[in-house]
This record gives sequence, structure tokens and C-alpha cells, in this order.
Amino acid sequence: MTHLDEARALLREFPVVDGHNDLPWALREKAGYDLDRLDIAGHQHEHLHTDIPRLRAGGVGAQYWSVYVPAEQPDPVAATLEQIDCVRQLLDRYQADLAPALTAADMEAARGEGRIASLMGAEGGHSIANSLGTLRGLYALGVRYMTLTHNSNVDWADSATDIPRANGLTAFGREVVREMNRLGMLVDLSHVAPSTMRDALDASTAPVVFSHSSARAVCDHPRNIPDDVLERLPANGGVAMVTFVPKFVLQAAVDWTAEADENMRAHGLHHLDTTAEAMKVHRAFEERTPRPIATVPVIADHLDHMREVAGIDHLGIGGDYDGTAFTPDGLGDVSGYPNLLAELLDRGWSKADLAKLTWQNSVRVLGAAEDVARDLRAKQAPSNATIESLDG
Repeated sequence: MTHLDEARALLREFPVVDGHNDLPWALREKAGYDLDRLDIAGHQHEHLHTDIPRLRAGGVGAQYWSVYVPAEQPDPVAATLEQIDCVRQLLDRYQADLAPALTAADMEAARGEGRIASLMGAEGGHSIANSLGTLRGLYALGVRYMTLTHNSNVDWADSATDIPRANGLTAFGREVVREMNRLGMLVDLSHVAPSTMRDALDASTAPVVFSHSSARAVCDHPRNIPDDVLERLPANGGVAMVTFVPKFVLQAAVDWTAEADENMRAHGLHHLDTTAEAMKVHRAFEERTPRPIATVPVIADHLDHMREVAGIDHLGIGGDYDGTAFTPDGLGDVSGYPNLLAELLDRGWSKADLAKLTWQNSVRVLGAAEDVARDLRAKQAPSNATIESLDG
């Protein structure tokens, strides 16, 4: 039996819990949420990384669907509700394959039924518009983690990719973390500044997650996790879920992206511009300077390092599919997870190690957050703090 065969066999027993998939936003952008136009039941759509046959081929047993909206949305709360509605439509339409899940027990029940447990995560604290009542509303609708920031700061927390303003969490930010603990909503520290990571670990009484982040010691990108933060995960009980985005995991791709962005600015264009003129400029740059390609061993290097620093009990997977334009060779879409497990088997990871990576750690962390919430709810009423009362 080859290691790829072994990987597939293991995934039948301990499937992947993937921490972050942006299919709902892709469905909005590419089809206006028209699920007839982009039916994921059996079609491998050219511009999607995700459909049910490929989830099955990849051994995915649970998926956190990101209900992401850009911070620049005129009404981010309403747009987040639309994303939640999209997930609910997916669950209604594909009931034979997708099972709604709110708890660790729900995840295990879905695994027993052979369905893919479907959870939701909100990507960015802008989705609550500085309102703890809105936070509670998202939890009531099924959101089980919230990433404290996306690419820009919120009023109460610093992002990894913005100019520091709060130097971590403000008083209201710490109250957000405490209320998330009371609810049982996982505190997601992907996208946040290291100062915010440290403040959140100080404030949280429940395990935290990094839904899609890799190791900064392996690739020096601000979206990755510094070693001193990884070292704190055992005491916290949290899980860091390695991501596959090439410009976060491969140093050559980080450097190439910086050059490509500077080239766009030199032509008077924003680096995220996707107009025909901008794409022409970008394609010309890529012809002159070919894009570095990440590979499965690159992702395995991150996992090896994260295991050394945080320990096997604190690792998971968050591919960020349908949220990135480029993917590593061998991990081109959600069917690729067996290739990563085969590489880890080649490196001496045991089947027990891989069971923790794929399934057990992520289920445990949600269950632990539920236990903390049960205790806190018995002692604490919902917080009515406002950003004005704490930070104003």
C-alpha cells in the first residue's frame, strides 16, 4: 500500500475538519448566489475550488464555511446575514451530503452518517459593527467562530496587515473576547496582529483557533503565527490550522508578490485592481518574472515546524479554498488533502498524529469552548458594554 493509499484510508475514519473555505463569497461574486448557475452537486467549475465530489475525494468530513464580507461593505452586518443565508441554502439543497452542525457532538454525528458537518465562521470583527448584541445574534444564527479582524483594523483590535492603532485589543476588544467565551464562539486569531494574538490569549478563558494561518518562522509574512504565540497554545488548548495560500507560505512568493504590487503602483494602479488595464500590466509582469510555485512539501515544512513548537495536539488544517487566486501544486482544490497526508507519512508522522491533525484536535477545541461557555453562562449575564462605555 502506498502512502497515498494509506492517507485515503485514514481519511475515511478521521476526515479533515477544514477551518476556512470562502465558497459562499465566491458564489456571491460569480453567480449572485444563484445555485442553479453554480450547482456544486456534480460539476467541477473552472473558477471554483470546491464542490461536493471534490470534497468527498479530499476526505473532508467537516467544513467551516466562511461568511466573510469585505470591511468596505456599506452595511457589513446585512451582507454577513446574506452570507449566512447562502450557507443555509446550501444545507437545504444538498442535505444528502451536508449536515448542519453547531456543536462538537453534531460534528461526530455527521461523521457517523457519512455527511460533511457544516459550520460557519465570520471573518472579521467588522461583521458585528461594534455591537455585542449583534455578536450574540450571529451566534444564534449558527456562527461558531469569529476572526477578530480581517485585513484592516477594527475600532477595537489591530490587524496584521494594517498600521497599529490599538496596540492589540482595546478594553472593548477584551470584552468581545469574554462575550465570545460566554457564548461558546471560538476566538479566531488569523489575520490579527501579534499584539492582538497575545492580548486575546491573555483575555480568553477558552481555547482559541487560527482558522487559516501558517508559521512565521518558516515564511516571514505578517499573516503567519510567531513562535512565541505558538508556544502558548498548549496552555490555552487552542489549535493552529495551517493554510495553503502561496504568498503566505513560500518566501519566494512573498517577495514576488511585493514586486508585483510595486509594479502595479509604478503604473498608477492599485495592487488589487482587476480591471482589464490592470490585468494587462500584471500579465506582462508575470511573463517577465514567473510566479514562484508552492508545493505540498512547503506546507509540510510549516506543519513540521508548528508541531515542534506547539505540539501535535494543537494543529489543524484551514486551506482557504475559494478565498485565494493561487494554490500549491498538489493542493489545487479541496480534493488534494490526501497528498498532504501522504507527504507527512513520508516524513514519519504516525496515523495517530494525522488523526489529531485532521479531525480530533478541531472537534476537541469546539467541545472545550462549549464546556467553558456552559460554566460562564451559569455565572454571568450577557454583557451590555458598548465601545463608547469602555473605549470612549
